[in-house]
Amino acid sequence: MPAEQELPTTVRRSPKKARETWMAAHDSAVEQYGEGRRAHMTAFAALKHTFEKIGDHWEPKSEKGPSDQGAKDRSGRTEEGVNANATKEHLRGVAAELDIRGRSKMTKQELVDAIKKANRRATAEARR
Repeated sequence: MPAEQELPTTVRRSPKKARETWMAAHDSAVEQYGEGRRAHMTAFAALKHTFEKIGDHWEPKSEKGPSDQGAKDRSGRTEEGVNANATKEHLRGVAAELDIRGRSKMTKQELVDAIKKANRRATAEARR
């Protein structure tokens, strides 16, 4: 199935470059592994190198690179598109954009967790 028909809703609401990145990686992964979960995971891994999830869509990152430690250590743990390698100041800015309360007193990991939760909520609302 062509990647355009497989586009997740969060990617559909994202800039053209994000959609193109996801589709190219998905099509390549389908050729390599076949259609399914692995192709989707590969496409998201490629997207996370240049984009981060903000609310219900993906936005360009200021620096290229994996968004979380799981991409480096292959532990399987991810931060769901939140750029956990970003500075605390960047994460506070994202938290402000998502109107997360108490962000000034949060640790870096608490900010990442709060952003993940806000992203999930925004995505669920956008799907309704």
